[in-house]
Amino acid sequence: MVKNKFSTALESCRYQTVNGISLYYQFYPHPAAPTTLICLHGFLASSFCFRHLIRRLKQDYQIVTIDIPPFGKSGKSLTFEYSYRNIARTLLQLLDHLGIKNGTLIGHSMGGQIALYMIHEQLNRFERAFLLASSGYLQRARLSAILFSYLPIAPILIKRHLIRTGGIQGNLEQVVHDKALICEEMKEGYLEPFLRDEAIFRALAKLLRNREGDLPEDVLRTITIPCYLLWGENDRIVPLAIGQRLANDLPSARLFVYEKTGHLLPEERPDDICELIQTIIC
Repeated sequence: MVKNKFSTALESCRYQTVNGISLYYQFYPHPAAPTTLICLHGFLASSFCFRHLIRRLKQDYQIVTIDIPPFGKSGKSLTFEYSYRNIARTLLQLLDHLGIKNGTLIGHSMGGQIALYMIHEQLNRFERAFLLASSGYLQRARLSAILFSYLPIAPILIKRHLIRTGGIQGNLEQVVHDKALICEEMKEGYLEPFLRDEAIFRALAKLLRNREGDLPEDVLRTITIPCYLLWGENDRIVPLAIGQRLANDLPSARLFVYEKTGHLLPEERPDDICELIQTIIC
């Protein structure tokens, strides 16, 4: 049984300052659940991307979704260090505050890499991880990009780049296989955090210079908990070859590949993801 001090509360959306940054999280208590699902979204996304999974899984599991700073409704402080290691340690501190001592990590894209950092920080804390098209093997940004991030105009140029690549519609078309899936709810949900606070673009520039790169092969081989890798066959953002490589480097990994599926698995394959989670967590 999972126990923590919020276990008798109703579903809640809360803010908590941890390590100098305001973290927004959604908590779905279930005192009798076999595990807590800890959901971490991808780059430019938020907890919104897990809404389909939450609706299907909250009857059986306790769930916490966290907006990874500087995304979603979490803070965008320019004094916070947006390295993956520091973000991972900050999220671990939030789980400590919530009284969640263990659980199951579900990470999409960048959130998958941060989940791996969290596991590496505390190798015996988590039971398993579901990594949905997880980022892998990305190196630190080039020196020219890091120097660019210090320019006062960098946030403006980052914003212009996102608009120039098609805005929310164009970016969603890049991450899903079937463009007919894109609806107004999706567009509004993914766009809303960027309309809420222009500080996101300054924080993105800082993340660009703070991000240290993904975990290398020798570190991945120390992560021995079961890792279930879920991948879209048609993923153009993190290609299937990355999933195959992770499956080789993570000692207890299993790879599941979905046909006619792109990068945005929580939107494209929610039923399949939930079925796999329910099958594995008996």
